[in-house]
Amino acid sequence: MASSGDPEFVKRAKNHQFEGLTKDLEGEWQGPFVFIQAADTQYGMINDWEGRGDGNEWEEEISLTKKAIHAANTMEPRPKFFIVCGDLVHAWPGGKYREEQERDLKATFTALRSDVPLVCVCGNHDVGNSPTQESIIKYRHSWGDDYFSFWVGGVKFLVINSSYYPSNYSDPSVVGELKNEHDAWLDAELEEAKNSDCKHLVVFQHIPWFLTSVDEDNEYFNIDRDVRKTMLAKFKEAGVRTIFCGHYHRNAGAFYDNMEHVITSAIGCQLGKDKSGLRVVKVTEDAVAHQYYDMDSIPQKVDF
Repeated sequence: MASSGDPEFVKRAKNHQFEGLTKDLEGEWQGPFVFIQAADTQYGMINDWEGRGDGNEWEEEISLTKKAIHAANTMEPRPKFFIVCGDLVHAWPGGKYREEQERDLKATFTALRSDVPLVCVCGNHDVGNSPTQESIIKYRHSWGDDYFSFWVGGVKFLVINSSYYPSNYSDPSVVGELKNEHDAWLDAELEEAKNSDCKHLVVFQHIPWFLTSVDEDNEYFNIDRDVRKTMLAKFKEAGVRTIFCGHYHRNAGAFYDNMEHVITSAIGCQLGKDKSGLRVVKVTEDAVAHQYYDMDSIPQKVDF
């Protein structure tokens, strides 16, 4: 596939913060707002999944991403940010088409209006099922930090790297030191949140902790049960209100006590009955409400 060139991509996730969305600038509640949560643009997967190639074609994903960007650009009120919860592209680290897919995804997102920051979360396809130090470094070089915090209108958001947690198919032991740094950072951020006056605390990640029940068996689309229970208890104690994920290529989710665990289907390839789409999230003083829309039904005006 022909590449769209090598567009300049400004990496704003640095030093575990997101440039322009810091507590100093955005730590105060400023009233209700909207943001876009999406997942799995995964350029190349449709072609691969449908057996039409080996991931060598991603025009369909480009078209779907353009629709999502147009919806964000024309939405009222303006979304405060547009976040993609992992699997930005389909090719594995170092794999065939990887550079071309990343280049085309960045080129597509240059159309996103400049006052709607693009926030990227790393997925297993972005750093590998069993990540290595090299794959993490390459991701950071291309997209920015793989974990960080940011603030919008008095709400604190945490982006974590779910590939540091074991599952049926992943083994993060090779990156033990990087995982320890991630976990120490996360503990400090959660502790800080307990002592802050943030209106809500929200987590973004790629791989869901669970699909329907915290007690469900381990499988491809969730994280190890023992680890999941430990982490969910930690999030609950810190006051996390909502966790947004991707990875499943279907919509799903449930509650862990009063903490909502939301799984959003893909902008790209679908593995269930949902259509390609995104989630519109409305944040008010008392709630983090959300609705998934397919590409042809995304509202132009969002009412509170």
